[in-house]
This record gives sequence, C-alpha cells and structure tokens, in this order.
Amino acid sequence: MKIFAVDTSTKCASVAITEDGVIRGEFFLNCMLTHSETLMPMTQLLFKSCRTAPAEVDCFAVNCGPGSFTGIRIGVAEIKGMAYALNKPCVAVSALESMAYNFQPCDAYICCVMDARCSQVYNALFEVMENGVVRVCEDRALSIEELTEELKTLDRKIILVGDGAELCYNKMKTELSTVELSPENIRYQKASGVCMAAESKYNEGKTLTSSELMPTYLRLPQAQRELMAKSKNK
Repeated sequence: MKIFAVDTSTKCASVAITEDGVIRGEFFLNCMLTHSETLMPMTQLLFKSCRTAPAEVDCFAVNCGPGSFTGIRIGVAEIKGMAYALNKPCVAVSALESMAYNFQPCDAYICCVMDARCSQVYNALFEVMENGVVRVCEDRALSIEELTEELKTLDRKIILVGDGAELCYNKMKTELSTVELSPENIRYQKASGVCMAAESKYNEGKTLTSSELMPTYLRLPQAQRELMAKSKNK
C-alpha cells in the first residue's frame, strides 16, 4: 500500500511517500518560507523523484492539527484536492501523534509538546514500545506547570519532542530526573511519521472522504478569541 502524506502544522514543512511501511521518499524544509510557496513544488518533485504517479497512491494523509491555523489549512487543502480528484480515501492524523512515530521502536514515554503560546502547550503523551505506539491521553492544551505535575507520576524515561520541547525541558529538568530532550534531528513532525500513523488508522478502517477531512483545532484562532474578549468588555 502506498501512502502520500503532508505536514504543514508548524514552521517546518514536509511531504513523504511510503510503501508498505517503507519510506520511498521524503522532503523536509525548515527554511522559514511560507507553506504556500514550498508545498506544491515539494510535492511535484517528490512524485517525480520517486517515479510515482499520484494515481498510484492508495491513501492520502495529513496532520490536521493542532498547530498553526494557516499552515494546517494549507496542508489539508492540498490533500483534500488530490484525494477528491483521484477519488481516494484520506486519513486525518494528529500532529502530536505523528511525532511519536519518529521514536519507534523505543522503550519510553514520548511527551509531544507544541508551543501554543499564552503560557500553554499543545500536548499528548504516548508509550512507545517494540510492538508499536500507544496513546496515553487525548490531545489537549494545558500549562507547562500542569504537565510537569502529571509527568511526575510516571516511573519511566520521558522524551520531550516538538517545537515546545526545549521550552518544557528548561522548566522541568530541575524537578524531573526522568525527562530528556530529544535529539534535534528527530524532534519535529515529519511526513514520514504521518504515513506511519496513517497506515495504522487505514488498517483499522479509520478513513475519511475528501469532503469529510477537516482541520482539528484545540482552541479558537487568536483573532476570534480577541473578538470574543472585546465583545465581553462592551
């Protein structure tokens, strides 16, 4: 089975093609250009480099959130368009979950954290073992202090990953001896992780049509929050 996946949930962008769990090709950019500039050229070059036609793909997958509101919409729009044109199924993947697949196999808790600003992080916790990735909690937004207290109850190694990992590590390291900062090269979301997570969901029958695929936000966009705050103060 061939899967094409996209990640545009942060400042980084990546695309990948896997076949039966093997990475056939992947491009990853962290060059501060907008996703609207980089995503389509990367996609076209990936298919050309892998000598694969989009019609050969069995499933299209994307990180649907949490993350950058604009970035997520760009990635979802591309996958929706390709899947619709080819009448192929889609899989929605959590940006937090896709990071955990960078560490398979690994005997540890993977604590995925994305900087949500406003003194919060987007977080999910996964247990990664030889036989796969197991979700411990649902995606959520919470303070670093709340997350620290929760992690104190765990008795195994905890690896912090994501663009909020260094921020959390600097605040947690004096209180948690079990916490580690992940290496830079596997700290962030990658489309290959989206493919791996999507394959598991595909095998479980968790697919969507292109019209059903939508972004997933854990909180309202900042502009909407500010508008609501102004309305309350009137």
